[in-house]
Formats: sequence, structure tokens, C-alpha cells
Amino acid sequence: METKRTKNYSLILKGLKEKIKQARLKASLTVNTQLLEMYWEIGKTINYQEKSKGWGARIVEILARDLKVAFPDMQGLSSRNLRYMRDFAKAYPDFLILQPLAAKLVSERKTRFQNKKTASKNPQIKCLPHPASLIPWTHNQVILDKVKKESERLFYLQKTRENGWSKTVLALQIESNLFRRQGKAITNFKNTLPESDSDLANETLKNPFVFDFLSLGPESRERDIENALIQHMKKFLLELGRGFAYVGNQFNLNLEGNDFFLDLLFFNYNLNCFVIFELKVDVFKPEYVGKLNFAINVVNDKVKTEYQKPTLGVLLCKTPNKTVVQFALQGITSPIGVADYEYKKVLTKEFKAEMPTVQELEGELEREYKDFKKMQLKATMKRK
Repeated sequence: METKRTKNYSLILKGLKEKIKQARLKASLTVNTQLLEMYWEIGKTINYQEKSKGWGARIVEILARDLKVAFPDMQGLSSRNLRYMRDFAKAYPDFLILQPLAAKLVSERKTRFQNKKTASKNPQIKCLPHPASLIPWTHNQVILDKVKKESERLFYLQKTRENGWSKTVLALQIESNLFRRQGKAITNFKNTLPESDSDLANETLKNPFVFDFLSLGPESRERDIENALIQHMKKFLLELGRGFAYVGNQFNLNLEGNDFFLDLLFFNYNLNCFVIFELKVDVFKPEYVGKLNFAINVVNDKVKTEYQKPTLGVLLCKTPNKTVVQFALQGITSPIGVADYEYKKVLTKEFKAEMPTVQELEGELEREYKDFKKMQLKATMKRK
């Protein structure tokens, strides 16, 4: 009896904790939205005064000083932050206008998965807040500093919200040009996966993958790159994106007494499937697809459970030619993506030994400068 009460109490406590967490999250989002609305109003006013009344930088400095006097306990009223507010209002002129179109798209997406008999013919359209209001002000500042195009700003606003990026991670994703890399791998997903899975899988991959946390020589082999990625697993997972969990490297598959090894095996919780990564240091070759297809089939048979979706294969190689890849993927029923990858190349010891040191370069420059001064002196003496 006591055990049953204890169990019931635990369930009640768990439910209350979850409600409190949700309430606190909602409260923090509300506070953040209200703060950003205030910043937008201030920025809009400054914009208007600059355009119509000729306000300059000096006026913004005075405004910051006067606001600090009026609200001494309030943070964020520096002249620098006021200029960010001005840029914020410029970047999102419709910030206070709720987003019925976004809500309509969400409603339509849900309707596609509903039974046609029960789906509403006229789904109610609810308004959504502007995506900039759903992330912290400091993250908005990073986006304002680094992203100028509206479509790219909206992309990073959405991804920050989805992935819970820190300010540092957001800056790194912008610098690595994620907007232009996301969903750009060459794949056969449309022909091998259902539409909903195909779109999600395609968005999961990038081209190129950027492993700028690696420093390897130009003669590095596949195993060198693989080992370096394992040593930097946290950064590797960050580049792969949300949902990936590491399973193993050189993952052993035994088939009829024969051992086969996968370079890297992951599980993606969003896709609910295993994902095989094969690394190649050279350019794409059609035979690589056959080997990866074989590995996918074995994982599906020996590792995957009935509750998981078919395994994906990702081939990372240098500068894959789209036409060649597309021909290689024709007729392949396993979902496969092909993408390039980049990392920092360091100089080999032999090459470094052939290069002059800083001291040698400075000595050479000093000799050149002395020779130049001697020539100048001779020319002057001749003119006299």
C-alpha cells in the first residue's frame, strides 16, 4: 500500500515539476518578448528622428545619458545598445506585427498528416510572434552584426531557437556559412524515402561539412581524419547538428564469418535511424556508393530494430561532381548522401624546414634596405 502511495506521489511530483518548468519557460519567454518589444519601440523612435529630424550620433549619446538618469537601475541603456535597438527596428520593421502566414503554414503541415475525413477544411489561423522575439537580445546582436540579408537572418533566428545555440555557437555557425551549406548534399532521398522523411534527412546534411577544429597535414589518410574527429567528438557532433548520438568508429559487422568495419556509426533521434559516415580523402568514385550500400544493407539486417527507420549512408569525399554522383546513385534503393568536407591544413615538417624563419626574413629585409640606401646615396653624389 505504501509503495503504491509512494509511486503515486512520485508521479504527482514529476507532473508538478514539469508544469513548473513549463511555466518558468513561458515566463522567461514573455519577459524576453516584452524587453525586445521595448527595444524595438526605442529603436523605431530613434530611426524616425534620424530620418525626419536629422538626429546624429551626438543626440544618441545624450539620449543614453538622460535615460540612465531616469532609470538608474536599468541595464541596457548605453549609447551602443541604443544603436543596436535602432538597427533592430530597421532589420525587422514588422516586429510587432504577428505572423499569421507562419501559423498558416504550420496548420497546413499538420493537416497533411490528419485523416481527410477529420481534417478541417478551414483550419483556424493563429498568429505567432516574430522569431526574433524568441531568442535572447545578445543572440539578436550577433545576428545584426554578422548577417545582412533578411532571409539569412530569419534562418539563423529559427536555427538558434530550434537548437538552443549559445551566443558563441551561433557566431561559429554564421562564420561557417551554415545558411549556404544546409541541405546542399547530393542525395537520392527523394527516391528512397517518404516525403516527410526525405525533407528532414536532406536538411540534416550539409555540403561541405566544416571541420575547422581539425589541423591535419595534406597527406592525411582516412584513418587520420577519423581519429581526429573522434578526439574532437563534441565539436564533431556540433557540426553534424541536433539529434546525432555517437555509436562507434570502426564498427564491426560480421557476416558469414567475414568482418567488415564502418568508419563512423551514429544514431539520429530526429530521424529515428542509424547513420553511417564513410570518409574518403580523394575525389568521389562510383564504386564508393556500392560499398556504402552494402554497409547500409548489413546494418539494416544485423543492427536496426523493427521500430527504427531504414539506415542512412553519408559519403564524405573531396569535391564530388554532382552529375557523376547522380548517375552513381541511380537504381540504388538505400538512402545515400554525398558531401564534401573541409579542415585546416598544416604544413609538414619537411616543408616547414625549407621555409625561412622570421629572423631570416628580417635579416634579408634589413640587407635589402641597406643596399637601397647605398644606391640612393650614390645617385645623390652623382647629381652633385
